[in-house]
Amino acid sequence: MVEHQKVNLWELSDLCTPWCLHVIATLRIANHIQSGIDQINDLAAAANCDPGVLHAVLGHLVGKGVFEETAPGRFALNEAACDLLDPMWLLSLDLDSFGGRMANAWSTLLSFTRTGNSAYPQLFGRPFFADLEAHPKIAADFDALIGPAGHGIPSPNFEITGGWESVHIFADVGGGTGAMLAEILRAHPHIKGMLIDQPATIARSAEIFKSAGVSDRVAAYGQSFFDPLPSGADIYLLRGIINDWPDRESEAILRNCSIAANSNGRVVILKSVQPDNTPKDLRIEMVLLGGKPRTISEFTVLAAASGLEVASAGQQPDYFVVECRPIK
Repeated sequence: MVEHQKVNLWELSDLCTPWCLHVIATLRIANHIQSGIDQINDLAAAANCDPGVLHAVLGHLVGKGVFEETAPGRFALNEAACDLLDPMWLLSLDLDSFGGRMANAWSTLLSFTRTGNSAYPQLFGRPFFADLEAHPKIAADFDALIGPAGHGIPSPNFEITGGWESVHIFADVGGGTGAMLAEILRAHPHIKGMLIDQPATIARSAEIFKSAGVSDRVAAYGQSFFDPLPSGADIYLLRGIINDWPDRESEAILRNCSIAANSNGRVVILKSVQPDNTPKDLRIEMVLLGGKPRTISEFTVLAAASGLEVASAGQQPDYFVVECRPIK
């Protein structure tokens, strides 16, 4: 018989530790220690906070293995604390930036569970993307966190029916600052690209395309994917998009892609659809937006309602790839 380690519900329900990490990251305590400030009073002065409370927060983290207290009130970095020097960790934990949106959004989980609808607007006053539009700095941090700086260069390695030779124009719908499209164009020099996303996000794409050497092959469209999309592309890519949205909004996005693709184009879905036997799990985008990952059976129904039929679906090395064609 396999013995299972007893689950400690107190440890699983501990909110103190994650909030301490968020606070220390927001105050840049690791950076201050790295600069040579290591006494609690000096750290508190540098971070503009209360020394007694800061000492308690750091003391808690020391007990969890983050930082070392080398003498009473004197702190040093250890291996775990050094991760808090990483700009991407800071973006994800900073309560004054996008990290605060993610952390506080979890407080709406009960409402989301009861209703199936994101309670983000009730907490922050606007739906998620409208909130980002109203706060450009937070939006820029969001783009950095989900883009190459935060999660590495996205892989362009996936196959489509008939091969890439028949593709002349490739549209990345909701493609952010263009990292994925840049890699597609680098991998396939004969293809021209369309990048479609909100104007403020599109504005940050120029440097990515320039660095990739593909600027002369890209047309950028600053718009919502809930508005009619530019037509003429052979492939309309939705990478990690429809998992962010409930069924009604996902259907609208897919329908706009179907209309733009006409009868000759295709819609390709990455990072949003899973095999039917995939276990259910909770993801932050569900809480932020009310979205959901869908199994291929669930997606097939949604696609049909959007004017699309699933032409192929299967696991490839880097993605579960779903290819759709407009229903004629």
